[in-house]
Amino acid sequence: MMAALDMKYTAAPFYGVRRMTEHLRDLDFAVGRDHVRTLLRRMGLTAIWSRPDTSKPHPEHPVYPYLLRDVEITRVNQVWSTDITYIRLAQGFAYLTAVIDWHSRYVLSWRLSNTLESDFCVEALEAALQDYGRPEIFNSDQGAQFTSGKFVEVLAKRGISISMDGRGRALDNVFVERLWRSVKYEDVFLKGYRTIPEAREGLEKYFEFYNNARHHQGLDYKMPAQVYFGETRRLESAVRAGENLTLARA
Repeated sequence: MMAALDMKYTAAPFYGVRRMTEHLRDLDFAVGRDHVRTLLRRMGLTAIWSRPDTSKPHPEHPVYPYLLRDVEITRVNQVWSTDITYIRLAQGFAYLTAVIDWHSRYVLSWRLSNTLESDFCVEALEAALQDYGRPEIFNSDQGAQFTSGKFVEVLAKRGISISMDGRGRALDNVFVERLWRSVKYEDVFLKGYRTIPEAREGLEKYFEFYNNARHHQGLDYKMPAQVYFGETRRLESAVRAGENLTLARA
């Protein structure tokens, strides 16, 4: 039943308990709403207007305003964002987080965990910053993992502007939502991972494919790596040219 719920949620994240119950009954499961509600809570899934419980807010954590409304995304490292999704396994489940560059759709880092503690999110963030520099703006939802002191401190120390989705506005972080859909339909649902080590190995191969070999319609069928590294190299060249011009004038 959890596998069926996961697939339906990925296809129709606006389904609530009643529709999910009817969907399972259509699949010949004898199930009531209370049990469906319990399973969805265990998986960290609720209808999209309430945001998945994988990113449940913490009442004592500060929340930052959403900075990206009407902002045109024109270059790499202008905006990065992150989110968490549920990954089903043969026996149980795990949680996946990733950091993505909005302009290129390039997955900068990702981590898999069997808990929803903030540590694996912080680890993914630090890995992205170490390998790719820093963005101007970092966007997330209001989940406790992203409003935690550990996570916010990493961003604040580097002078990165912090942006957070409005409550119940999943489409504020639409590029990561689309990534999760691709990950599940193109990898997780097909492979049926049994354990976390197996999932980690498989996802490593998938993200390599996603970044370097998968053509994206939204990128005029280029690969994310082509866009990300093509633009970062142009930016570096422009910076060097500016430095050389300054030296020449001096």
